Formats: sequence, structure tokens, C-alpha cells
Amino acid sequence: MKKKTRITNAILSGLTFIVILAFSFPFIWMLLASFKTQAQIMSSDQFFVFQPTVKNYSNVFNQYDFLKFIINSFLVAAGSTFGSLLLGLPAAYAIARYQMQSIGLIILVARIIPGITFLIPWFIIFSKLGLVDSFTSLILSHMLVGLPFIIWVMISFFEGLPQEIEEAGLIDGCTHSQVFRRIVLPISGPGIITSSLLSFIFSWNNFMFSIILAGDQTKTLPVAVFNFMSYSEINWGALMAAACIITLPVLVIALLAQRYIVSGLAAGAVKG
Repeated sequence: MKKKTRITNAILSGLTFIVILAFSFPFIWMLLASFKTQAQIMSSDQFFVFQPTVKNYSNVFNQYDFLKFIINSFLVAAGSTFGSLLLGLPAAYAIARYQMQSIGLIILVARIIPGITFLIPWFIIFSKLGLVDSFTSLILSHMLVGLPFIIWVMISFFEGLPQEIEEAGLIDGCTHSQVFRRIVLPISGPGIITSSLLSFIFSWNNFMFSIILAGDQTKTLPVAVFNFMSYSEINWGALMAAACIITLPVLVIALLAQRYIVSGLAAGAVKG
């Protein structure tokens, strides 16, 4: 019996390793290519064995002013996440406690509709208001993705909280808003951290809205990657270095907060 268990565990471990290798191979290739020259990238004989160079990273920051794009992406992602939390948390709590399924369905539909359908109306509205190439337009457009996501994650989380805690607060003299601020929010940390981190990542990686609404002053990282592409040539080395820079913050956030992400997503799965 133990022998069969060992064999089964070995097979599962082997399959897990193969799956991990398959999914991580593009990232490994990207990381290695960021330290190669254009000729080395094109040579199949120098995939693992090559003379590394940091020139690609140097060009990214010195030639293309990538630090400015990092700051722009951070401002937009942080602003859209904060705005989504500010509106989404009370909305999710109200939907969960007062069983407003119709409003929840509308929000779900807004989340399901492809974001590209909002591009032309969004551009026309912001053009009339003179907000194209502004952080305001980018933050509001990114909230179109982050706000419904935060609401739907937090609805399940709030529904899983015991109502007895809130009733105890009301008995002690708190108003409903005080119960929400002083009792519900402090014990909803895992859900809030999970939804805010995923919303931040969605905004950080968002390309579609930025390509239309961003300009020279507000260009974000995904749009800035186009600087390495031209009609006749693609600067693969700089492109891979830029891709690593874009991926690194998201990877660090995911590794540091994976405990909260797992507990936050699983919190609303079991009620009672």
C-alpha cells in the first residue's frame, strides 16, 4: 500500500513539475532574452549559454524614459483601485445585506460586456470634457473593470460574515454606517486585500483604455512597450527587458500576498 502511495505521489509530482515548467517557460525565455543582444536572441544555439548584457535595461531607462511610465502606471492603478474600493465596498455590503440581486445582476452584466464596446463612448465623453491625456480619464476608465470585480468579490465575502456581530453593534448604539466602518470593514481584511490587489493588477496590465485615452504625459507601461516596435524591426532585447519590468511588481505582489489572496477568495465559498 505504501509503495503504491509513493508511486502515485511520484507521478503527481512529475506531472506537477511538467505543468509548472510549461507555464513558466515563456517567463524564463523572456527573462533570459532580456540579457541578450538581438543576435543572441535569434540564435537557437545561445538559448542558455550566452554572454549576458544589461544594455537592454540601460536603454529602457535612459533612452525611453521608462521610469516616467512606471510612475504613470502606478498612479493610474492606485487611483482606480482606491476609487473602486471607495464605491465598491459600500455597494457590495448593501447588495449582500439587503438582497438586491437585480442591482448585482446589472453590475455583473457591466463586468461581462467587453471593455472595447466602451471605448468610443468613453473617448467622446472625455474629449468633450477635455480630459483626454489625463489621469482622471484613465482612472475612471480603469474603474470600469476594477469596480464590478471588487463588488462581486466582496458580495460573497460580506454574505459569509455572521450577522450576529452587526446586530451586537446595533444593540450597543452604533448606526448602520458605524457598524459598517467600525465592525464590518476591520474583519473583512482578507477580502479587501484580495479584491484590491487583483484590481490593481488588472489596472497595471490594462492596455485597451490606455492606448486610446493616454497621451505623451500619461502613457502607461503596456502602451510604452510599443516604443520598441516599428514597421521594419522589433527591438526584442529592449522589449523583453520592458516586459520583465512590467511583470516584476505584479509577481512580487502575488508572492507576498498569496496567503491573503487564497483566504480572501475562499472566504465567501462557505457560509454559516
